[in-house]
Amino acid sequence: MAIDTITPTKTSWADEYEDEEDAFQNQVYTDEDGNKVIIEFKDNEDGKKVKITRKLRAKLVTEHVNKAVAQRKKWEKFGEEKGKKPGPDMSTTTIGENIPLKLGSNTGKNVETVAEEEAKSKIQSQLKTKNIACRICKGEHFTSKCPYKDTMQPLEEIASTIEAVKLDTGDVAATESAGGASGLSKYTPPHLRNKGGAPSAGESMRDQKRDDSATLRVTNLSEDVIDSDIYDLFNRFGSIARVYLARDRETNLCKGFAFVSFHDRENAERAQQAINGYGYDNLILRVEFARST
Repeated sequence: MAIDTITPTKTSWADEYEDEEDAFQNQVYTDEDGNKVIIEFKDNEDGKKVKITRKLRAKLVTEHVNKAVAQRKKWEKFGEEKGKKPGPDMSTTTIGENIPLKLGSNTGKNVETVAEEEAKSKIQSQLKTKNIACRICKGEHFTSKCPYKDTMQPLEEIASTIEAVKLDTGDVAATESAGGASGLSKYTPPHLRNKGGAPSAGESMRDQKRDDSATLRVTNLSEDVIDSDIYDLFNRFGSIARVYLARDRETNLCKGFAFVSFHDRENAERAQQAINGYGYDNLILRVEFARST
């Protein structure tokens, strides 16, 4: 019985080299998940061949562009690209990174700096529409930044005092003229009697000048302060004769200063030492003895 023996044929060394070369060829295919897989073989620094596998997932992004740009994308290709599908061909076209161009004066500035500059410009535009006037010197600055706040009396306070003196003088003159013209005996208040001649014995105390030695001037008050707040603040130092709180005629809010009169100067001195420099309603109060006019 003859047995056929198959002698293995020897493969050529060239065939083995070709098979080895085919095994290290770059491969590009799509896997089950729809990802594009790219396999590459490269030599590392040690001279060894390494395998590099990359997986790319395609993502459809809707982009809003100019109408003219959208129309150019629909143009038919020409030249070597004629007849190919729309869009760039990776074999002939290199796509760079999309860099949006923003024109403006804020180039090179961080977000915080830009926001700060916008806030400053907004405040300046608001201040242009409002008239800022100092309560002391009527300058175009805030009262707290007035250079004369420690040495000068508010102009409104001086004007109101002068106006009150003029009104009192006018009332006296009108009363005297009316009494002389009519010749009739009318009732005259005690403080208006004998204004032109020598004072009587019963009116000597009223003609004396008011003693303001126990009167304190309180400045740097908040606009929310009311009369009862001043009483509560100074009542603990002694009996208070009167409290005058300057108010705005239109808003009826505090104008920033007040006068407190004590019956005793010792109580006024203790109040001045205790309240001067005292923090009240987020402001530092300034208390000094009122200047007699």
